[in-house]
Order: sequence, then structure tokens, then C-alpha cells
Amino acid sequence: MDFPVTRIKGGVGAPQGFRTSAVACGIKNPAVERLDLALISSDHPCHSAGTFTTNRVKAAPVRVTQAHLRRGDIRAIVANSGNANACTGVQGIQDANAMCKAVAGSLGLKKTEVGVCSTGVIGLPMPMMRIEPKFEELVAGLGPKNGPDVAKAIMTSDTQAKELAISFDLGDTRVRLGGCVKGAGMISPSMATMLCFITTDANIPTVTLRKAVLECVEESFNRITIDGDMSTNDTVLVLANGASGMTAVRRNGKRCRQFRRALRWLMLELAKAIVRDGERVTKFVTVKVEGARTYLDAKKVAEAVCKSALVKSSWNGGDPNWGRIIHAVGYSRARIREELIDIRIGGKPACLGGLQADTPMDELRAIVAEPEFEISIQLNQGTADYEMFSSDLSPEYIDFNRSEYAYWKQARKDGLV
Repeated sequence: MDFPVTRIKGGVGAPQGFRTSAVACGIKNPAVERLDLALISSDHPCHSAGTFTTNRVKAAPVRVTQAHLRRGDIRAIVANSGNANACTGVQGIQDANAMCKAVAGSLGLKKTEVGVCSTGVIGLPMPMMRIEPKFEELVAGLGPKNGPDVAKAIMTSDTQAKELAISFDLGDTRVRLGGCVKGAGMISPSMATMLCFITTDANIPTVTLRKAVLECVEESFNRITIDGDMSTNDTVLVLANGASGMTAVRRNGKRCRQFRRALRWLMLELAKAIVRDGERVTKFVTVKVEGARTYLDAKKVAEAVCKSALVKSSWNGGDPNWGRIIHAVGYSRARIREELIDIRIGGKPACLGGLQADTPMDELRAIVAEPEFEISIQLNQGTADYEMFSSDLSPEYIDFNRSEYAYWKQARKDGLV
């Protein structure tokens, strides 16, 4: 960060004027008591923005929240884990709307002022008979210190809650920015399954906020991949309520640029946390592509390398196999020349001019054996660059994802399928 910020506690509940809550419903399994329904609410009207999965198969809550944002701004978010409410037809839309309506009625809002998000198993109807009785408790529990509970309630295969909050000076006013994210599997660029909620007490008008969110998501959540799969539910929602008392940020002004830098930094830190907590991953790998003819060429190369199952498998085995990297560069459809490509692992040359470099293999192996390292790919054809963050692919990942249909047994007991 190129200006001073202070890390603070509270996550998504840290900014002024926001209250949060989470309760246990037993959405996936009524015998397991864990937080799985969360609520974020602003005491003041908000400016809001969101980005969503580009998958053509979109979950009901994605469709409902997109429709609400097209109508105007939202000032509350209700979210659940354990069930994605995806591929659930008309009933899924009705259930997503029912969740918004229940929250809106309790908070004195319009239904369209509430966003709804879900994450979990695809294809199963929502167990509304366990969710609806919990809304009264959920709203009654709203408070300024429950941000960490929201981060816990949206977890699925995550091994830890992921949240971050900072305070910084925006002009003459101290403002706060807080967020939480979930995601460990089904993570791929173009809205990497993930949910992210961010709140701020800065006064950022809707048009300005939506532009900043689009730009910052492109430079953070769209730069990560774990397994190359894109979810039906990916959502990023940002709420700005202006409770800090500052005057509105002017578009393209100095304060706007400073807020954008802070938002990008926060999103990027949360995005990296997703990769580090990926399903059964052991490596966090930064891939930098430089010297491309165009931005698109650099992006194509980075994505091809980061998504390659062969490359990711070699990282898991501690094998500095630059041959797998260069072959991914070759099929990326970017404009490249083999004889100009240089590949460095942890700063040490592995390939120069498309040929084996003279760096001792033991030195490269030692780098790849570390839990975090960097791959640099120099195309030597221009000035464009692109950076991505990826992980290895482990045998344990395959074992973990072999079957999730045990959850259907509970759905049959509930009479949902």
C-alpha cells in the first residue's frame, strides 16, 4: 500500500453504521450446529455495487440480487452456506425472494433493498422449513461486533474464516473498510465458488463505486485460480453508507483514486487468502508474465499456465518442470516466439531463449519445495504484463472431491427430493 493504513478488528462489521449477525439453522445437516445463515445490515441508506459469476448457469440468489441492483441500491445482505440454491427452478427463485422479503420486513426495508447469496451443494431445494424460523433470531442478534461470525457462517469447504478490515485517511476524514470472503474450491478467473462482502463508511456515490468495484475485481478475484472451475454462485457485493460523515467522493478525484487503491488492496489480500486456503493445496504460486505484445496475450499465457493440471501437479511434487510451463505458453493462443521465451523460478533461470538454462536442478527443486514461490515468464515481444495467483493440484484434492452426494440422503429425509 502506498499510503498509511491501520489493520483493525471486526471484518465486515468494522465500518461505522453496519451491524451483523449469524445463526445456526442446520441447512446441510440438522444434526450439526454451526453458523450457516448470516446478515449484514446498514443503519443508513447505502450506495452499492456487485459483480457476479459469468457462468451461464446462474443460481437463483444471483439472479435475484442482480435484479435488485438493477432497480437501485441495496443496504442489507442475507447469505447462507450448505445449499447453493442453484438449478432449483422457479422454487429456487421463490425461496431467494422469500429470504429477502423476511429480512426486509424485519428491518423496515423494501424487498429490493436486500441482496441474497447462497453457497453449497448444487441441485438441492432449500430447506426453508429450517431457515424461516431463524429469521427473528438473526435480526434480533444484529450488532456491531459480529463481523467474524459472518465470515464463519459462509464457509463451506474452507478450513478457516477469511476476513480483513482497515482504517485510513480519505482526505480529512478517517474511514473504515472491511470485508470477508469464502472460497476454497471451484475457483477460476472471470469471477473466481466464492462469495465476498465488503462494507465501508466512506461516502462513495453509486456510479463511482460500481466503476471502482469492476476495476478492482478484475485486478484481484479475477486473477486467482485453484482448480479452473467456475461456480454458479460467485458474487462480490460492496456497500458504502457514508456514516463517517465525509462529503461525497468526486469521480476521478484524488480521494476517489485513493479509495480505489485501498479497495483493490483489500480485495487482493482476500483473493490471496482464498488461494492459500484452497482445497488440499500445499503451494501458493505467483505467476508473472512480462514482455507480451498486448495485455490480452499476457493474460492468455498466465491463465494457461495457472490452469494447467500438468503444471500444477509438478508444483505439488516439488518438480521445477519448466517444460510443462512452456508447453502451456505455447497452447495459450497468445502470440509468442519459442526462441524468445525466458522462464525463471524464484528468480533463477530455468529456461533462456526457449532452451534449458544452466541453473543447477537442485537449486530449482529447493525453490519449488517451498510453500510459496514465483514463476516469471518473459516473452520478450513487448511491454504488456499480467500477474496471477495459483496453487498446486494434490491427490488429496481429488479424494476430497470424489463425492458430495451423501448430502442428498438428508434431502430425501426432508422430503425435498
